[in-house]
Amino acid sequence: MTIAEILSKELGQKLEYIENVIALMDEGNTIPFIARYRKELHGAMDDTTLRNLETRLTYLRNLQQRRDEVKKSIENQGKLTEELSAAIDNAATMTEVEDLYRPYKQKRRTRGSVAREKGLEPLAAAIFAQDGQDPNVLAAGYVNEENGVATVEDALAGASDIIAEDLSDNAAIRKSLRELMNRKAMLTCKAENPEEDSVYRLYYDFSTPISRLMDHQILAINRGEKEGILKPAITLPGNDGAALVCRAALKPTMQVSAFVRSAAEDAYERLIFPSVQREIRSDLTERASQGAIRNFALNLKPLLMQPPVKGFVTMGLDPGYRNGCKVAVVDATGKVLSTNVVYPTYNERKKQEAITVLSGMIRRYGVRHIAIGNGTASRETEAMTVELLKQHPDASYAIVNEAGASVYSASPLAAEEFPEFDVNLRSAVSIARRLQDPLAELVKIDPKAIGVGQYQHDCPQKELDAALGGVVEDCVNAVGVDVNTASRSLLQQVSGLTATTAKNIVAYREENGPFTSRTQLKKVPKLGPKAFEQSAGFLRIPESMEVLDNTGVHPESYAAAKKLLKLLSCEKSEASDIAAKLDAYGLSKAATACEVGEPTLADIAKELSKPGRDPRDELPAPILRKDVLEMKDLKPGMELTGTVRNVIDFGVFVDIGVHQDGLVHISEVTGRRLRHPSEAVKVGDIVRVVVLSVDEKRHRISLSMKQAKQK
Repeated sequence: MTIAEILSKELGQKLEYIENVIALMDEGNTIPFIARYRKELHGAMDDTTLRNLETRLTYLRNLQQRRDEVKKSIENQGKLTEELSAAIDNAATMTEVEDLYRPYKQKRRTRGSVAREKGLEPLAAAIFAQDGQDPNVLAAGYVNEENGVATVEDALAGASDIIAEDLSDNAAIRKSLRELMNRKAMLTCKAENPEEDSVYRLYYDFSTPISRLMDHQILAINRGEKEGILKPAITLPGNDGAALVCRAALKPTMQVSAFVRSAAEDAYERLIFPSVQREIRSDLTERASQGAIRNFALNLKPLLMQPPVKGFVTMGLDPGYRNGCKVAVVDATGKVLSTNVVYPTYNERKKQEAITVLSGMIRRYGVRHIAIGNGTASRETEAMTVELLKQHPDASYAIVNEAGASVYSASPLAAEEFPEFDVNLRSAVSIARRLQDPLAELVKIDPKAIGVGQYQHDCPQKELDAALGGVVEDCVNAVGVDVNTASRSLLQQVSGLTATTAKNIVAYREENGPFTSRTQLKKVPKLGPKAFEQSAGFLRIPESMEVLDNTGVHPESYAAAKKLLKLLSCEKSEASDIAAKLDAYGLSKAATACEVGEPTLADIAKELSKPGRDPRDELPAPILRKDVLEMKDLKPGMELTGTVRNVIDFGVFVDIGVHQDGLVHISEVTGRRLRHPSEAVKVGDIVRVVVLSVDEKRHRISLSMKQAKQK
């Protein structure tokens, strides 16, 4: 099968679509561009499917490259047979290819290679033939002190080492043992010091079949081992493993079989089992890491796509004890109006002073919303804010996840953006802007620092960065970017743009004023025809005289859009009922008349109905509060509304308005059995929960969603 045929089968997509996507990728088109503007060529696959296709395509191409390298290496040794070549071509994974290559790979000096240097390979072959000859008689002919074989026993020991190494290099044996261990092996775990308490206590006496290991268990055990707290091992109960190797090695004869059996058992204990054990640990870690990366990406997307609280002056509060609470007021566009530092946690007098200062800022700048960071001292700051809002009934507050704010504040980007502000004040600005437009602010931060994953720092960083970068790119392009207000960080996430072209766009608008049309982008240095093609549809220009420049309609489709408007007798500025008119006219008939595909025409109509629309506005708005709850106020049976903050393998963390997020265990998410909580909820969802228990000492809140009445 060709790579395209394999992908077609795996993804359940037409071969024609797969071939088209591969061609588009090879031509340098980005995933967002392909997903949005080439739907006719791939049957409207979404960006997630396309990224899975891209990842798998890269793997299969690397696999083919490795097959070719291995065959060439073996051929150069003069050992490549038609049978071996076919086996390599049919190997479905890198592991299978490496197993086949193992006997031909240059090795470091081993007991087997030393025995070969002594000329004992023919003896090993003769014994392994198991044709009834006595091994001692065969070995006598190989005693040669000059070769380092002083006795018959030395010759037999060397022959045994060679047989053991050959069995260890046997691809079929390794594959069978790997399959057996994946079915029957156990992962056991003990504590290095059982008396010492730690977060890994759950694994101090742990044993479970590797086939039933959860991803979070694998990563937790790996971390515990790395920290020197846990001692994990893979075991295979009974002697099934040794028996498997013996069955592959032995022929049904007497004396010689006993010798070969001993060599086979040595091969299993000394070489094969330890090697396959390491491979399985590595495979488990890779599987768990991929799961963690998927989970992080799954959580990151809805976090980035949280609805913005637009159009209001917002105050950001970055709580703190010793260094005080940092304050920043930004206008509706995110421009900083004022900053300050107050000390509400010192004592009652300081708290009242803080309320007076903040109250004056609210009145002076017309603050409507207050964003409070959820870090240190946030509970005290929240209580102070509730008291403050009694004087300003029109204002409200929201708790904002401040993960990564300090990382951004100390970054060169923040220093460039706010050179006049202290590092701490920059974080208050970031917190305010996170409420106004989460996506625009969070793209400035390394996705790993946003804090919605699980064991992300234990995952392969290159793969994690690629996956999270893809999520950020998809979100930015799904929303679209106002080219006249976007930061350089936001612009460089746009399809087709780079850090250089994003910087050049900002420099161009600073020098020449706001862009007035999409075609003007072609004047930006280093933004060539390909970059314009890939990016133009995702860049919005509200100031343009051409309404289409403020929509997701690509410039290549402007002619089709104008034909559609004329066909349906609509005006560009008054096309809100275009979808109904298109349904009445007929999508297929209209697509033929406008000379575009049906998916493209449907997208054009959707964009024309709401120029400048933000897809995030259709999602549930964040919860804005006026009062405060403390953990001591919670009682079992209370029903509350909360926001999903994180979704991990074993449950869901929900912000219910107290300092500590509550945990909904996977068994309490819904009445049906779930493989993963993400099947039912995502980050940012507004949910109803019932309090099951509260442990103030350990700061743990147990919640249930299935016992609450969901709206």
